[in-house]
Amino acid sequence: MDLAKRKADLLARVAVLKGRMVGIEAELDSHQSPDWEDLATEREGDEVLEGMGRTGQAEMRRIVAALERLADGTYGICAKCGADIGNERLEVVPEAPLCRNCAR
Repeated sequence: MDLAKRKADLLARVAVLKGRMVGIEAELDSHQSPDWEDLATEREGDEVLEGMGRTGQAEMRRIVAALERLADGTYGICAKCGADIGNERLEVVPEAPLCRNCAR
């Protein structure tokens, strides 16, 4: 496993998520329609955006934790049982803190 590439990929994903969060924030701040029907529609959209924001924040926290594991040398080691996390799993879920067995 190329840890430098994995770190670069994780940092790139954080950058994408940060950009998305800025866009969500701007969109949420832009809704201020005086019309009640339009405001209700905007509010429904805002709920979707807020959900996307929460999901993005959670993913960023997981990625930051993975970057910390990379820095301290524990990346790829299951936080629960201490077994190696398979490369196949890390390819799919690079921020995974648990091996496949412990994640079940």
